[in-house]
Amino acid sequence: MKTKYTDEPIGPVKVIPDVLPSPEELVFKEDTVEVTIALTRETVEFFKREASKHDTQYQIMIRRLLDAYAVANSKAT
Repeated sequence: MKTKYTDEPIGPVKVIPDVLPSPEELVFKEDTVEVTIALTRETVEFFKREASKHDTQYQIMIRRLLDAYAVANSKAT
């Protein structure tokens, strides 16, 4: 259906409060701890390749993998 615009008055206008979150509220911050870990070269190269395919960082992919593992195994116990 095509919208038809006219020059008729709109009527009373009601201003509503802004319901959108602020930009600061849109930034997803995780509670993280820095660690040092030694991984095999093959594992790091795998994650780097996959991350480049999905336009993300390989460290984030590794963290999410570990998070998923921890969640899955904490429910089992």
